[in-house]
Amino acid sequence: MNRKKFFLSLLCGMAVLAVSAVAFAQEAMDSATAQAVARSDMNKWIALAAGIGIAIAAFGGALGQGRAAAAALGGIARNPGAADKMFTPMILGLALIESLVIYALIIAFLLVGKIA
Repeated sequence: MNRKKFFLSLLCGMAVLAVSAVAFAQEAMDSATAQAVARSDMNKWIALAAGIGIAIAAFGGALGQGRAAAAALGGIARNPGAADKMFTPMILGLALIESLVIYALIIAFLLVGKIA
Protein backbone atom coordinates (compact mmCIF):
# COMPACT_ATOMS: atom_id res chain seq x y z
CA MET A 1 0.00 0.00 0.00
CA ASN A 2 2.78 2.42 0.90
CA ARG A 3 4.64 1.53 -2.28
CA LYS A 4 1.58 2.36 -4.40
CA LYS A 5 1.34 5.84 -2.84
CA PHE A 6 5.00 6.47 -3.56
CA PHE A 7 4.74 5.53 -7.24
CA LEU A 8 1.49 7.44 -7.62
CA SER A 9 3.00 10.58 -6.12
CA LEU A 10 6.11 10.13 -8.28
CA LEU A 11 3.94 9.82 -11.37
CA CYS A 12 1.93 12.93 -10.41
CA GLY A 13 5.14 14.89 -9.82
CA MET A 14 6.52 13.90 -13.22
CA ALA A 15 3.25 14.88 -14.87
CA VAL A 16 3.36 18.30 -13.22
CA LEU A 17 6.94 18.84 -14.39
CA ALA A 18 6.06 17.77 -17.94
CA VAL A 19 3.06 20.11 -18.14
CA SER A 20 4.83 23.08 -16.57
CA ALA A 21 7.51 23.08 -19.27
CA VAL A 22 4.83 23.65 -21.88
CA ALA A 23 2.88 26.13 -19.76
CA PHE A 24 5.87 28.39 -19.15
CA ALA A 25 7.37 28.11 -22.63
CA GLN A 26 8.46 31.44 -24.10
CA GLU A 27 7.69 32.49 -27.61
CA ALA A 28 10.55 33.14 -29.98
CA MET A 29 11.54 36.82 -30.30
CA ASP A 30 13.23 38.69 -33.08
CA SER A 31 16.39 40.65 -32.29
CA ALA A 32 14.61 44.01 -31.93
CA THR A 33 12.19 42.60 -29.38
CA ALA A 34 15.01 40.87 -27.52
CA GLN A 35 16.95 44.15 -27.35
CA ALA A 36 13.87 46.00 -26.08
CA VAL A 37 13.36 43.38 -23.36
CA ALA A 38 17.06 43.57 -22.38
CA ARG A 39 16.86 47.38 -22.26
CA SER A 40 13.73 47.17 -20.11
CA ASP A 41 15.47 44.77 -17.70
CA MET A 42 18.48 47.09 -17.50
CA ASN A 43 16.20 50.07 -16.81
CA LYS A 44 14.61 48.19 -13.92
CA TRP A 45 18.03 47.52 -12.36
CA ILE A 46 19.11 51.14 -12.84
CA ALA A 47 15.96 52.42 -11.13
CA LEU A 48 16.42 49.93 -8.30
CA ALA A 49 20.08 50.95 -7.86
CA ALA A 50 19.14 54.64 -7.74
CA GLY A 51 16.45 54.01 -5.14
CA ILE A 52 18.66 51.85 -2.95
CA GLY A 53 21.53 54.33 -3.26
CA ILE A 54 19.35 57.20 -2.08
CA ALA A 55 17.96 55.10 0.76
CA ILE A 56 21.44 54.17 2.00
CA ALA A 57 22.68 57.76 1.65
CA ALA A 58 19.69 59.19 3.51
CA PHE A 59 20.03 56.60 6.28
CA GLY A 60 23.77 57.20 6.65
CA GLY A 61 23.37 60.98 6.56
CA ALA A 62 20.62 60.94 9.14
CA LEU A 63 22.63 58.63 11.38
CA GLY A 64 25.74 60.82 11.06
CA GLN A 65 23.86 64.04 11.68
CA GLY A 66 22.13 62.57 14.70
CA ARG A 67 25.39 61.41 16.22
CA ALA A 68 27.10 64.74 15.52
CA ALA A 69 24.26 66.74 17.06
CA ALA A 70 24.12 64.43 20.09
CA ALA A 71 27.87 64.75 20.65
CA ALA A 72 27.72 68.54 20.33
CA LEU A 73 24.77 68.82 22.69
CA GLY A 74 26.47 66.49 25.14
CA GLY A 75 29.56 68.69 25.07
CA ILE A 76 27.49 71.82 25.55
CA ALA A 77 25.67 70.19 28.47
CA ARG A 78 28.98 69.42 30.16
CA ASN A 79 30.49 72.84 29.47
CA PRO A 80 27.88 75.51 28.66
CA GLY A 81 30.57 78.15 28.31
CA ALA A 82 31.97 76.40 25.21
CA ALA A 83 28.68 76.50 23.30
CA ASP A 84 29.87 79.34 21.04
CA LYS A 85 33.05 77.45 20.13
CA MET A 86 31.16 74.21 19.40
CA PHE A 87 28.34 75.70 17.35
CA THR A 88 30.29 76.67 14.21
CA PRO A 89 32.20 73.36 13.79
CA MET A 90 28.97 71.44 14.41
CA ILE A 91 27.11 73.38 11.70
CA LEU A 92 30.04 72.92 9.32
CA GLY A 93 30.10 69.18 10.02
CA LEU A 94 26.34 68.89 9.49
CA ALA A 95 26.64 70.77 6.18
CA LEU A 96 29.40 68.44 4.99
CA ILE A 97 27.38 65.38 5.96
CA GLU A 98 24.38 66.74 4.10
CA SER A 99 26.52 67.49 1.03
CA LEU A 100 27.39 63.79 0.79
CA VAL A 101 23.69 62.94 0.73
CA ILE A 102 23.15 65.55 -1.99
CA TYR A 103 25.97 63.96 -4.03
CA ALA A 104 24.15 60.64 -3.76
CA LEU A 105 20.96 62.36 -4.95
CA ILE A 106 22.77 63.77 -7.97
CA ILE A 107 24.21 60.36 -8.83
CA ALA A 108 20.72 58.83 -8.54
CA PHE A 109 19.35 61.49 -10.89
CA LEU A 110 22.15 60.75 -13.35
CA LEU A 111 21.36 57.03 -13.20
CA VAL A 112 17.66 57.61 -13.72
CA GLY A 113 18.55 59.93 -16.62
CA LYS A 114 20.14 56.94 -18.37
CA ILE A 115 16.73 55.28 -18.55
CA ALA A 116 15.26 55.93 -21.96
